[in-house]
Amino acid sequence: MGLSCRRVLARCVAVLGVCCVAATAQAWEPSKPVQLYVPAGTGGGADQMARTIQAIVAKHGLMKQPIVVQNKGGGAGAEAFLEVKEKKGDAHILLITLSSLFTTPLATGVPFRWTDLTPVKMLALDEFVLWVNTESPWKSVAELVAAGRAQKLRMGGTGSRQEDHIITVAIGKATGAQFTYVPYKGGGEVAVQLVGGHVDTTVNNPIEAVSHWKAGKVRPLCVFDSKPMPYPEKITETMSWADIPTCKSQGLDVEYLMLRGIFMPAGVSAEQVRFYVDLLDKVRATPEWKELMAQGAFNQTALEGAEFRAWLEREEERHRQLMAEAGFLAK
Repeated sequence: MGLSCRRVLARCVAVLGVCCVAATAQAWEPSKPVQLYVPAGTGGGADQMARTIQAIVAKHGLMKQPIVVQNKGGGAGAEAFLEVKEKKGDAHILLITLSSLFTTPLATGVPFRWTDLTPVKMLALDEFVLWVNTESPWKSVAELVAAGRAQKLRMGGTGSRQEDHIITVAIGKATGAQFTYVPYKGGGEVAVQLVGGHVDTTVNNPIEAVSHWKAGKVRPLCVFDSKPMPYPEKITETMSWADIPTCKSQGLDVEYLMLRGIFMPAGVSAEQVRFYVDLLDKVRATPEWKELMAQGAFNQTALEGAEFRAWLEREEERHRQLMAEAGFLAK
């Protein structure tokens, strides 16, 4: 190779290097505040997780633009789902989801399916615990079931034909206990109603009831999972999350876990999705996130990409079957 050829090649390599650096420097990132939609009211598990993400991003400077939390709980979350569906191609919109992602369209017939969105990442799975007021006489699942067979008990829950309602029907079918289901706007309100004695029992998520448990106002009877929660640190003087037995071990053969995940509108680019996947990975590595996971006793399963989509397909079908059995499908 002649000297002139070498010079030309060297220049080409240099130009390519500059182009690569420029491309890296110009990688996509938000250019305005990011709206994080919550398809539920304030105080519940989804709302608390969204605001934790918002605070972590701000505290650690993980993104130049702020996150703004928007609660859109109307129509059992349909308000948020439909609004995000209409934001096609807008990479400044995020949605934190719970399993109403499946239950709301199946129960209402609203024109929405999770495939109308872009899955970003499963952050965790949320547990459900059977709770009673500490002033109630029931100290075991068997005692609560016996009371429910003798008279109708009031079960408080978030929304109608959603996760809490599905579990309530499943408990009744498995045990013969009778419940009058009382719907509220969010898990925070549900917990307050149990503390106030306005309902007899709830199936709240751990994070929605933990402050009342610490205060000695509510008592956990069992967790709706296949194994105890792996958090041994004491929450009260005598109990940790790990000390709560599974419902199945107490003779109540019902299991249910709920999605906590992040979605974007349809029509966004792979580069934009990757930005938020990387951002959420940074969020999950912080001490504040780990504290939230322990406080709320979350199952820390995390998925993205094809694995997440496959999980969503399976869960949608499972919810279709559960809701058909409960008579909750839209006619």
